[in-house]
Amino acid sequence: MRAMILAAGLGTRLRPLTLKTPKPLLKIDDRSLIEHQIANLRRAGITKMIINHAWLGEQIEAHLGDGSRYGVELFYSAEDEPLETAGGVRKALPWLAAQSDEPFLLVNGDVYTDVEYGDLNLRLSAKEDARLWLVPNPQWHPQGDFHLLVNGKLSPTTGLRFTFAGISLLRPSLFAHLSLDRPEPLAPLLHQLIAKDRARGEILRGYWNDVGTPERLQQVQTFLHERNPI
Repeated sequence: MRAMILAAGLGTRLRPLTLKTPKPLLKIDDRSLIEHQIANLRRAGITKMIINHAWLGEQIEAHLGDGSRYGVELFYSAEDEPLETAGGVRKALPWLAAQSDEPFLLVNGDVYTDVEYGDLNLRLSAKEDARLWLVPNPQWHPQGDFHLLVNGKLSPTTGLRFTFAGISLLRPSLFAHLSLDRPEPLAPLLHQLIAKDRARGEILRGYWNDVGTPERLQQVQTFLHERNPI
């Protein structure tokens, strides 16, 4: 299995921290956010990853290199302008689809979780084109993103609403029809799959945070210090 780490965001809400440093390289303890993601993927046995980047992306490549010091192979998809999530995947599609339509794991480079990716169900059934991991709605996103039923079915209109964790398992063929080098969000594509009953959802059970503000960056830091006091 291959993975893609999304790292092309501008990080505007984290300024001034991101004026000279891309958001994925902000540090939690002794490792950057994206290094935590790489390590988690590696522990799950995923050793081939592609990272898209735009804002200050050359710093990401210079810092991470070819991935050999992490025990993985890293590849890069540079974007002149951010292409949003689905657009970024579309640009990286030749690499992601190198092994036919084998699903790949897509993770946001700016989320932190203590859930091990190796503990997740990383297989799609013949009736699935996508699996989304969801979390209870945080205070800063109370309306949630998707309706989830008790059987794991995602519904367009009914069921409790949860927030998308920025972690998903997807088939490359879902993106083949998109225009190359044009910004495309992921949400409309996911809603189409939900309407066709081709997507399933699971609750991510553990600590999770979307590091979108300095306050949330500090929350993750506090969590790790409380869990592993010096």
